[in-house]
Amino acid sequence: MFEIARYDGEHRLTGSAVLGVGMALLAALVIWVYPSFGEAFEDADALLEAYPEQIIQLFDVQTMASLEGFLAFELYMFGWIILLGLYVAYATAGVIADDVERGRMDLLLSMPISRARVVGEKFGAMVVPIVVVNLPTPFVVYVGSRLIDHPVAASDVLAVHLLSIPYLFACAGIGLLASVVFDRTSIAQRVALGVTFGLYLFESLLAETDSEALGAIAPMRYYDPNAILLDGQYDFAGVGALLAMTIGLVLLSQFWFVRKDLN
Repeated sequence: MFEIARYDGEHRLTGSAVLGVGMALLAALVIWVYPSFGEAFEDADALLEAYPEQIIQLFDVQTMASLEGFLAFELYMFGWIILLGLYVAYATAGVIADDVERGRMDLLLSMPISRARVVGEKFGAMVVPIVVVNLPTPFVVYVGSRLIDHPVAASDVLAVHLLSIPYLFACAGIGLLASVVFDRTSIAQRVALGVTFGLYLFESLLAETDSEALGAIAPMRYYDPNAILLDGQYDFAGVGALLAMTIGLVLLSQFWFVRKDLN
């Protein structure tokens, strides 16, 4: 059982570890910069007034006067919501399309295994990068915040990473659907990137407008680092929405691939 998921997961382990270290280094850099930033700008929030309102809305900047707000903007909005969201969508977009394009899928399906199981296990292998990338950074943030005398609550640091996992799985679901719809890996990956980033823009620009409800289709709606780090609010209803979104995308991908003509 789960031979495909185990095989693919093991081959993603090294790259995932490198990515995790890279994100941890990014966190260390953000924390190291913060004291200098605070000293250079006595009222850091006054600096936000120089930014166009559209930029503030696009990146949901709440405050940069505290380390929590600085981390939410500089690390989690850019690093987790945008960069990692795009990365997992891009990486997952190749899990089926690459095997189809290179002719390996026919060999795989010659074994006594269903197409639905292939899709499910290929998606399951994405557990490795999604979990591994979230392992080192919480320790860096927790320890680093204390080294600069701006301690961040351990529960909030843990929550901002744990609650990012359902969000990243939802982004991976977008990539999976692109992977079964398109046979060429490059096209599937470009579509996954475009759709994921497009949903981010869509949700951000519709916030606080009459059409705000339309942004409910975007995974970004349900993961808010500002609420977690600044207010200690954990959106468990959002977690449920992300899990439902992920399950729906996986089931749709399986349905599509089962009926897809590979010839």
